[in-house]
Amino acid sequence: MTGSHPPEGPRPGWSSTPRRSPGFYRGVLSSLVVAALLPGLSACNRGQTKEAQPGPPPPAVVVAEVVKKTVPITAEFTAQTDAVQTVELRARVQGVLEHVRFKEGSEVKEGQILFEIEKSQYEAALQSARAQLAKARADLDKAQEQVQVQRARAELDQRKAALGKTQADVARYRPLAQAKAVPQVDLDNALAAEQVASAGVEAAQAALKDTELNQRIGIEQAQAAIEAARAAVTDAQLQLGYTTVRAPVTGIIGLLNVNEGNLVGRGEPTLLATMSTFDPIKISATVSEVDYLRFARRAESGTAPPDTPIELVLADGTRYPLGGRLTTIGRTVDPKTGTIVIEALFPNPEKLLKPGQFGRIVAVVEERQNAILVPQMAVQELQGAKSVLVVGADDKVAMRSVTLDERIGDLVIVTRGLETGERVIVEGLQKVRPGMQVKLEMAPSGTSPAAGSATQAPSTPPGAGAAAPSASPSVPPTVKPKSGG
Repeated sequence: MTGSHPPEGPRPGWSSTPRRSPGFYRGVLSSLVVAALLPGLSACNRGQTKEAQPGPPPPAVVVAEVVKKTVPITAEFTAQTDAVQTVELRARVQGVLEHVRFKEGSEVKEGQILFEIEKSQYEAALQSARAQLAKARADLDKAQEQVQVQRARAELDQRKAALGKTQADVARYRPLAQAKAVPQVDLDNALAAEQVASAGVEAAQAALKDTELNQRIGIEQAQAAIEAARAAVTDAQLQLGYTTVRAPVTGIIGLLNVNEGNLVGRGEPTLLATMSTFDPIKISATVSEVDYLRFARRAESGTAPPDTPIELVLADGTRYPLGGRLTTIGRTVDPKTGTIVIEALFPNPEKLLKPGQFGRIVAVVEERQNAILVPQMAVQELQGAKSVLVVGADDKVAMRSVTLDERIGDLVIVTRGLETGERVIVEGLQKVRPGMQVKLEMAPSGTSPAAGSATQAPSTPPGAGAAAPSASPSVPPTVKPKSGG
């Protein structure tokens, strides 16, 4: 038993990890040092490689040159169309509507027959009036006859002759009675006969005057009867004419209000249909007091030519192909809204415009002298501040804060921050930053992307809604790169 060994295994209080030699720990330490030095060596190698490679080319951008020129300032206003003339066709006489001579919604010519009302009773009234006129003329002819006057004159002549005989008797008997050659009674009888004859002459004269007066009254009454009969004939002709309703103007007629066979014109004129002219057509708009003053000052200064054209933009956004002209400016400014009404006339030969349509009119209200212009696409806005990227003579980019005014199509007027001849970036803004050098090249005239669209967009005041088409000034020349960017 004394020579036996205990079983192999860990002894209590001893670790089971095998012991390592000192060389093992030196190898591990060397590996850690090498691992720590590798990143630095790699960074050095990358730096040496980067210094050896050339840098990337500068980004290519499109720039436009800032220009100065006189440009028109336009404004647009909501407008509504209306006919120059709108006519309500009414039945002015009572009767049955017998015929309708047109197609609803069609064009009718001035003088064209539209409606026919029963006319038999009005034809009879016209015949009666003509008969009364004929009778009045006959009465006038009778009143103008001189029979009664001639008879009264003959009676007066007879009485004058009798007076002359009695006067002669008195003249003969007076000296004889004084000489006692004849009795005094003969003279007295002659004197009495003279007085009777004188009274007869006066009575005949009064009868003649009375006859002449009656004749004049009869003639005047007959003439008045003729005038009354003529008026009755005229009225009967008018009433008969009202049974045929004709188009008073050339235009478009609307829908029927009364169908054939109905009684019309009873008690009051019955509305049969409504028609309106279409060429030209009137456009009404309300203009703010500010825009009105700008336009008025331009007119007073003589820079606004007569019949300044006005453009119309339809409800679908398309531009009406024909220009209009301003015809009327309202009398007063509405104190509640601060607006004034203006009216313009537009040709409408194709009948495209109908009364009641809405649209927008675009008019030049001012001409801005020596305005500095840049494309709208060059302007950047951040928290209300507006800026542009300017390319200097060394082709390096710089940021410039600007103050803007009116928009002219795809251009905008700059009042502060830019000078004529400077170059602003219009394409490639996302690729550059201030201080970077860029690549650019002058492109042929007219190849600017802004130039292609500037003439198709209207001038719009700041804060205005969608722009309407209008003419715009030419866009500044632009610079494009040779290669894409």
